Amino acid sequence: MSKAKHEVQEDAERRGQPTMADVAKLAGVSPMTVSRVMNGKGLVRESTRRKVAEAVAALNYTPNQEARNLAGSKPIRVGFLYSNPSAGYLSEFLVGLLSQSGLNNVQLFVEKCEAGQHEEEQTRHLIGNGLDGIILPPPLCDSEAVIACVAEAGIPAVVVACGLPDERVGSVSIDDRKAAYEMTRHLIALGHQRIGFVVGHPNQTASAKRLEGYRAAIEEKGADKSEELVVPGLFTYRSGLDAAELLLALDERPTAIFASNDDMAAAAVAVAHRLGLDVPGDLTVTGFDDTALATTIWPELTTVRQPIAEMAREAVQSLVRRVRAQREGEDAQPERVGMAFELVRRQSDAAPRIRPPARLPAVKSSAAGAAKRAHAAR
Repeated sequence: MSKAKHEVQEDAERRGQPTMADVAKLAGVSPMTVSRVMNGKGLVRESTRRKVAEAVAALNYTPNQEARNLAGSKPIRVGFLYSNPSAGYLSEFLVGLLSQSGLNNVQLFVEKCEAGQHEEEQTRHLIGNGLDGIILPPPLCDSEAVIACVAEAGIPAVVVACGLPDERVGSVSIDDRKAAYEMTRHLIALGHQRIGFVVGHPNQTASAKRLEGYRAAIEEKGADKSEELVVPGLFTYRSGLDAAELLLALDERPTAIFASNDDMAAAAVAVAHRLGLDVPGDLTVTGFDDTALATTIWPELTTVRQPIAEMAREAVQSLVRRVRAQREGEDAQPERVGMAFELVRRQSDAAPRIRPPARLPAVKSSAAGAAKRAHAAR
């Protein structure tokens, strides 16, 4: 920590309660910029928002009456209903959600909901807390029952990472089709022609968009489009194991596997290692999302970076803007916010070897058993 920053913290501690001015000084920005970040208004660069958030955390600053006066209204009560099999994805999402809620005078109400199990009942229970709005990540962002409940209650909602958002709700997303298209083109440019693709959960619209992108690149570049190269997954590590076993048991195995999320890609790497395959020497593996898992396995995953934490923060800000507009009597329509993705290269991709090995020996969990489980998941 620099001497200047240490002095700011010491001054704040002596006074007992850090102020917005302390946050501004520590972040190296003006108090007006801090106000914009906290209010969710005006154009503020992501790097600046991050500096303000870090200063808030370093000073243990809690928006008090001063922040509420700047916000121009009472606290905003936001519900977060979640059900996601990927711990890495959920962790990233919560980091963004909690950090931005603290900056925007938002009271957050969190409730877990198992997809397909009493969704309407749990949604109504959450709404019963007197919410001003609700945020829905995948897979609940695609739940017709949940969206209908929210619409019936007449409160604003923002869905995150939804491939086909309902017109009644706001949305924050990347272009999943284009992201998968770019990753597939990257693999083809490396020289791969037989590219296995692990589809995401069928209850999420983003899964279909990623499959569309993969197929578009395969068609455009004339790569192998055999249907046996496309296998089902559920966005879970277990489903990724089954999918990789299916692909690597083919008579002519693929030289690359592109999985629809990092959990399934990590599972594919594990199966490859169990079979004695070098990644990426014998098999390239890529993922999607760039969760913490992508850099905690070996080799680190080449993946599509979906800015999950930033998307969560943007969802809070979008919802806050709409709620405040409604309180001021303005006609507030749902916003459509597009976020940028990035292809991140690490150590799990390489050009294919000229003559890949023939069919590999059966793995402990047989391909037949994997096929049975995959078929049941459809």
